[in-house]
Amino acid sequence: MKLPPEQQAIRDKCLHPSGTFVEFPKEDVERSIPALFERIVASHHDRLAVKSGDCSMTYGELNRSSNRIATAISNTFGQAQEPVGVLCRHDAPVVAAILGILKAGKFYLPMDANWPRQRASTILESSQTRLIVTDNAHSPFTATLARSPAHILNIDGLVEDLGTDNLELSLPPQSYAYVIYTSGSTGEPKGVVQNHRNVLHSVMDNTNSLRISREDRLTGLYQYYANGGAHDIFTALLNGAALFPFDVKRWGLFSIPGWLSHEAITIYQSVRSVFRQFALSLRGDETFSSLRAVSLGGENVTKIDVDLFKKCFSNRAIFVNRLGSTECGRISRYFIDKETITDAPNVPVGYPSPDYEIEILGDSGAPLAENMIGEIVVKSEFLSPGYWRRPDLTQDKFYQDPNGESQRLYRTGDLGRFLPDGCLECLGRKDFEVKIGGNRIQTAEIELALVAHPAIKEVHVIARQITQGETQLVVYYKVKKRTDPKHFQLRRFLRNRLPGFMIPSVFMKIEDFPLTGNSKLDRNSLPMPSTARPDLDTGFVAPETPVERLLAKIWTEVLSLDHVGVHDNFFDLGGHSLTATRVISQVITQFRLELPLQSLFQSPTVAEMAGIITQNQAKRASDAELTQMLREVEAMTEDEAQRRVDEIDSTIANK
Repeated sequence: MKLPPEQQAIRDKCLHPSGTFVEFPKEDVERSIPALFERIVASHHDRLAVKSGDCSMTYGELNRSSNRIATAISNTFGQAQEPVGVLCRHDAPVVAAILGILKAGKFYLPMDANWPRQRASTILESSQTRLIVTDNAHSPFTATLARSPAHILNIDGLVEDLGTDNLELSLPPQSYAYVIYTSGSTGEPKGVVQNHRNVLHSVMDNTNSLRISREDRLTGLYQYYANGGAHDIFTALLNGAALFPFDVKRWGLFSIPGWLSHEAITIYQSVRSVFRQFALSLRGDETFSSLRAVSLGGENVTKIDVDLFKKCFSNRAIFVNRLGSTECGRISRYFIDKETITDAPNVPVGYPSPDYEIEILGDSGAPLAENMIGEIVVKSEFLSPGYWRRPDLTQDKFYQDPNGESQRLYRTGDLGRFLPDGCLECLGRKDFEVKIGGNRIQTAEIELALVAHPAIKEVHVIARQITQGETQLVVYYKVKKRTDPKHFQLRRFLRNRLPGFMIPSVFMKIEDFPLTGNSKLDRNSLPMPSTARPDLDTGFVAPETPVERLLAKIWTEVLSLDHVGVHDNFFDLGGHSLTATRVISQVITQFRLELPLQSLFQSPTVAEMAGIITQNQAKRASDAELTQMLREVEAMTEDEAQRRVDEIDSTIANK
């Protein structure tokens, strides 16, 4: 479907001032990633390719580094197609590792260092991964996972005499490029495979939609082990542009504004939750003169996010809301500028990308008319080949076009509807898979992990909407007789079995689960999450000093609790990495100093954080000033998002 004229007009505003955009040709989709990358290297040998912190590489340096890694892999493991694990920091060298794996004829399996060992071992075993590429920072953890030291390649310790020439390996476009493991409904993670052809088609779509050129500088806010990370890497490098990996967990949201300006970023891409928290932390006087596009995906985008974009960014920038998944790529986009009217709370996800068809199907499998809600089904010849070593799951989710064409169809599990003008609106998940912070989560995997606890009799995990459109996971559970585990004990039990983003925020014990008339769980009748302070292994101690009272106020707002004690552990209260960034952002605003995000992980109580603030406060404030600050915070409205938008608006208006 062709974009409507008004959408084309907004998209065409997204052209780099240099005017050097060259359309990505369709014929290049039928090549391989290394072949196109090496062609780029030949033309852009001395241009910046990737920069993270103090580490940067030109295209020539990146190519030589990746060739050394490819040679090391080939020397030991040959050039047959197989998965190779990647467990490195999210910075410039990991990009060389990924390219080296592809140049060796393998496909990469990105891993998260925060995975519990049991989960990592299960994925390596089920995927039959023999080799793990790592670095010095992750070598100790990798050693606990690998079958033997010979199955570890440390990119920080490669011998100097490895060849740096291209291996000249010919790869057909159907060769696998990567496999990404996501949460599985059976309780086991599932690996989604993508081949070179599909990746290059996605690069073509990204390039031509956002008018990406060699002059562009792209964010790398998606971690390399996420599907969005792969899109960031290849979209930048196959256009001769520069990629800037940024680890939010290490450097914090408060560092993003200065980083965007200092690096003259032109294209910002992230999940909605990261953008919203970053934008809410802005003072209103920042200028992002180089930024021309803000592109969000992974979670539902609302009017709040569009309003923040309009308040915080220049008139030449555009806003893009997109829909996609690991299985089918980015299937639609919706373009917004400062003049676009967005009255509805839910922002549409737009019109189908090239070579994609989208249908809304009812329970009977028949297409539905406009404004009728059904499952979003995608048709294309560029869908994922399926799930690695899971033909049963592949057959269940993908099926051949009944009209006999070469295209296949994929049931997304998302509910949506077509508006009268053909624009697509996404309305959430059909099943119990949810997206939090851009991460796909099957609640069944959490339930199965909790049932392994000796005190749990029955459990259900529900995604609940809280303030500002945020989603939190709530555990409802029944216990066995004469057992009553504390909430913090259940949370700590899960930390050894699941990634941090899958740990629920709230645990609620109930006596009996409500049932519908046909004896199924009545999810709508489950009680709403309590705002009471959960049971902890520490007694409640009220804050005393002005700093402690102000911090406690911030914590209660971020965690949606009535009160917290000064010795309560932030993560036992239900906090996680994203809420930690919100706390740090407010601390920076209220105390007029900067703290690294890591400080909250190292001092996860109000008392400990108050001590750090007192010791490191750049501008000392008297008790009287802090008391006044506390009064101001207590007077804030409950709607934090709208309050911050109004603050930004007022600041800009007064300049």
